[in-house]
Amino acid sequence: MSNISEKTLIDLEFFTILKSVSNLCISDLGKEEALKIRPIQSKEKLIPQLKLVNEYLSSFDNDNRLPNHYFDDIQKEIKLLNIENSYLEPSSFLKILNNSNTVFEILKFLKKFKDIYPELFNYSETIEFQKLISDSIKKIITPFAEVDENASSLLKSIRKEINLVRAKIGSSFTKALNQYASSGYLDEIRESVVDNQRVLAVQAMHRRKVKGSLLGSSKTGSIVYIAPQATLQYSRELQNLSYEEHQEIVRILKELSNTIRVFVPDLKEYQNFLIKLDVIGAKAIYGKKLNACLPKITAEKKIFLRDAFHPILLLNNNEKKIKTVPQTLELNNKQQIIVISGPNAGGKSITLKTIGLLQVMLQSGILIPVHERSTTYFFDKVLTDIGDNQSIENQLSTYSYRLKNMRNFLRRCNENTLFLIDEFGTGSDPELGGALAEIFLEEFHSKGAYGIITTHYANLKVLANELENVANANMQFDEKTLEPLFRLFIGQAGSSFTFEVAQKNGIPFSLINKAKKRVEGEKIRLDKTISKLQKERNKLQKTSEGLEKEKSKAAEKSDSLTEKQEKIQEKLENFQTLYDSNQKMLAYGRKINELVNKYLQNNNKKELNVEFNKWVASEKTKHLKKNPPKPKTKAQKKQVKVEKKKVEQKLISTEKEVLVEVVKVRKQKKTEALKAAQQKANYTFKVNDKVRIIDSKACGTIEKIEKNNAFINYGVFTTKTTLTKLELVESAKK
Repeated sequence: MSNISEKTLIDLEFFTILKSVSNLCISDLGKEEALKIRPIQSKEKLIPQLKLVNEYLSSFDNDNRLPNHYFDDIQKEIKLLNIENSYLEPSSFLKILNNSNTVFEILKFLKKFKDIYPELFNYSETIEFQKLISDSIKKIITPFAEVDENASSLLKSIRKEINLVRAKIGSSFTKALNQYASSGYLDEIRESVVDNQRVLAVQAMHRRKVKGSLLGSSKTGSIVYIAPQATLQYSRELQNLSYEEHQEIVRILKELSNTIRVFVPDLKEYQNFLIKLDVIGAKAIYGKKLNACLPKITAEKKIFLRDAFHPILLLNNNEKKIKTVPQTLELNNKQQIIVISGPNAGGKSITLKTIGLLQVMLQSGILIPVHERSTTYFFDKVLTDIGDNQSIENQLSTYSYRLKNMRNFLRRCNENTLFLIDEFGTGSDPELGGALAEIFLEEFHSKGAYGIITTHYANLKVLANELENVANANMQFDEKTLEPLFRLFIGQAGSSFTFEVAQKNGIPFSLINKAKKRVEGEKIRLDKTISKLQKERNKLQKTSEGLEKEKSKAAEKSDSLTEKQEKIQEKLENFQTLYDSNQKMLAYGRKINELVNKYLQNNNKKELNVEFNKWVASEKTKHLKKNPPKPKTKAQKKQVKVEKKKVEQKLISTEKEVLVEVVKVRKQKKTEALKAAQQKANYTFKVNDKVRIIDSKACGTIEKIEKNNAFINYGVFTTKTTLTKLELVESAKK
């Protein structure tokens, strides 16, 4: 089994790719097999599979295209051959012959062009072709799915006799037809067919004058159908010969089945070979539609995807004749993780999904739409956290779900992992969620995993600048039109264009202006705070000097002043706490003062915001390390248990109510079914009712009823049967 989970495949829309590949298969078995494609668990097994698809793809561009490899599903035939004393019908043998011939043609072709298709030839070399299978079937079964008369001397003799008897029947019937027609006994139609037998259409008034067997009559009763006496003897002889022919055919088919039975393992191998070739062909056709190729898979851990397209987006855009913008991206030991930022609708998520989907496709043996000089690496694990994964069944919020996912990431993540996280850190309080996201990012970085994340958090952008081998990136926007360009730029974090995007989306300029003024107001408040902190710093310095003097005097006091000294010591400790607090405030003041001075010099508002957010995030992390959040109180824990119990009780109550309703519905349906069956059993058949004999398909009309017998008119003839053998199709209209 692959280490790439079903959740990852769903997140990356991998199953949409499989449906597209499946639709390109030429057989139903191939379609089923294509839907079962999953990432291959080792590089050693993957490379040959990719080469097979790549060789098949190359066949589209040369004159030596692979021959048609359509085949029949012979799974039922294989199962039947595994049963002792069973035999196959002629049509089943033709399916086996078709598959055998198809395999032979492909093996012959690949042997001839083994220099052009070395991987496909090596794969076909595992198949051992058994010529006896096709030779045996061709001797016995004709292309029209019949047993050849030369299959045995007895069968040839029987069929010769059958032809002679049929000629006698035809001759005797023609003689009788001419005789009774000249006597004026026959109706205008002269003859008909009943039960595959030619009969004379005799006028009812002359039926006693015609020798033969009465086989039926017309609906009106004006015509009776009689088989002439002269043909009856020959007909019985024909029946005997037909029986003998059938017995001989069964014997021949059993003999042929026994000959083929020993090759069941080969037939299975042929079937599997053709299914695999069908899937390989479908992958190649899909690759041609995408203009895909096989990039180099290196031993060095790095990804370089040049001009990479999202396959689903590319095909959709091609149908709409819209241009798709490719992405170029690289991950290596110097650029281990990329943090993509920027406004929404800029293409961050689609870029992230493109990289993940292409990696999973390639590791599943499917060629990918990238430049031929692209390179990639085989990852043991591909982990994803994409989209809003709120879990209703587990009563988990988006954030709780994502935290559980992060726990899974931390447990499974290693140096051979590719991780992809969309909107990293969201779902909680921005400050707390951002701080936790920082810790996760540092953990992934320390484990040596490669990955791409998208985020709006400023602190993660700052951390990306600080961590070695982590790079910021952004999706480019046209700053004038604010239209996304869908191009990835690595090396710089993206702006959210908050006010600009708001204005473009119709937010009144007056409201945007108020927001801008509020930002300016916050800066003024920041300046006032800095000034106040400077004054406090001066006071604290004087206090510190006074405390030092007091401390010196206290040290010089004699033992007689011990009690007084202890009181002073206590006072000094209180002052020390205050001093530490003030020192911290001074440090804050110095930092803020430094930021303000830098801003006044370069007037760079963006740099001020970045530096300030970076510093605040750093202090926040330090504070959380020193002061971890305390556990919840007993009262709160008790309240949670009470709420959980209420929910469980409500679920149990609802389940009981639903079960009661289900039982009622089932009883009602059972009663209705019994009622319908009883009505059907108690039905009294009438003349002109439309009926059919049980287990038959032909429908007729009741012409008359005598005691427990009914005469059924089928249009061409009338037959007699008991009422118990009839079932109603439609009641006679009143």
